Amino acid sequence: MDVNASTFTAQFSICAHGSCPVLECWFMKEKVSGGLSGGPNQDKSLLYVHKHADSHRAESHDAPLEVNPDRLYFVTDPAATLCHRSLNPRRGSSNKPMCEINPLHPQPSTLELAVPLTEPALSPIYLHADWLSTALQSFDKTMSISAITRAPTGTKEHDVILTLTTKTVLVQSRLGAPVLLDCSFWADPSSPLTGTGFAVEWRYQFRGDGRLVLAYDGKSDRLSHTGEEGATLDFEALHGRGNASLILQEAKVHHSGIYICSVYLPYLQAQVAMELQVVEPPSLSIHPSPLPLTAQGQTINIQCEASGFAPLSLDLHWEFKGADGNTKVLGSGSLSSHRQLWDGTYTQSSRLELDTADLGRAGEVACVGVHPGGTRRVSVEINLIGFSSPSIEDSMAMVGVALVLYGLIKLVSWSFSGSGNNKTSIMWNGGKEKWRFLCG
Repeated sequence: MDVNASTFTAQFSICAHGSCPVLECWFMKEKVSGGLSGGPNQDKSLLYVHKHADSHRAESHDAPLEVNPDRLYFVTDPAATLCHRSLNPRRGSSNKPMCEINPLHPQPSTLELAVPLTEPALSPIYLHADWLSTALQSFDKTMSISAITRAPTGTKEHDVILTLTTKTVLVQSRLGAPVLLDCSFWADPSSPLTGTGFAVEWRYQFRGDGRLVLAYDGKSDRLSHTGEEGATLDFEALHGRGNASLILQEAKVHHSGIYICSVYLPYLQAQVAMELQVVEPPSLSIHPSPLPLTAQGQTINIQCEASGFAPLSLDLHWEFKGADGNTKVLGSGSLSSHRQLWDGTYTQSSRLELDTADLGRAGEVACVGVHPGGTRRVSVEINLIGFSSPSIEDSMAMVGVALVLYGLIKLVSWSFSGSGNNKTSIMWNGGKEKWRFLCG
């Protein structure tokens, strides 16, 4: 769908009678083969939506000047799919739903799954009409709708024949969690195209590669293909309420990508797309932990390991938080290349040569990983010895100790110098088991 489809704003009331909006759309002209294309290939258009056909009063609608009267369409939608509140922004809001209309030419499907839906005996008279295929996205980008409408040839009174809706335009899931990709359809029970059954197909696309995930033949109630382990449908809800949602029992890394839900009726096909992002934040660890006691000025080698994360994008960096509470960013260190693990997740490491000269007495070194799944952090304490010169109190105490030691040394020196000519002898007073010091 063209993002520019939401840019034009007509000067008229955005609500029709009741709760259904007037949808501002771009009508995409068919390219004429051969010759030079003249003029723009799209026209401004309006869809006046009502739940009941008798609510339309075409003569009461005055088209804005910038809209060609031939591009006014009056749509009856009994299921009220096009009346959803997310298609009806508040008056004056700059957020508009996106809407694109394309001419449609019903034809038998060549898909093997849908070929049995087209019966040779079915009269094609019903197909001789004006058909439109309309793609819409809500103004908050949470819902996408594909609608197929039919009008008798030469008229603007359209009836909704088939709508396909998803309310999971973007889904994020943690690794290993169950996933539900929403897709539901409504088909006009009065249309002769709804009596011969339906078919559902889910396809996956990612970076140019695609595969069939699941295919179901509603006419014969047969699951004709399951290309993805753990992918299934709620078949009771599918037949009862048109709920064709895809269920993935356990999200894996390779499930990330675009999913396309297609519903087939005889001669008709509608599809909606949605994106699944399997996001798993990293698990961080620091080595060595704890850090060895280090003298100030030395360099410490620290490594941070980030593992088990997806998708690939990860910002690893280091921080130091000092004892004063201030934080200093140390950079990303030396980063390794990514390695993919057996489960599809990734691992990466960072090596930091930490110069402790200007870090302070103590603090905390942290490895921080910023990832789409969230920010993770792991830290380890660092303690330095030989931090700085002693304080004034410590200096005064050391001076005092030095003076005391100096006095003791002088005292001993004087004692020995005053008695240098005397002789000292030691005698044993055997009877009393005592030593006696005799000075000559």
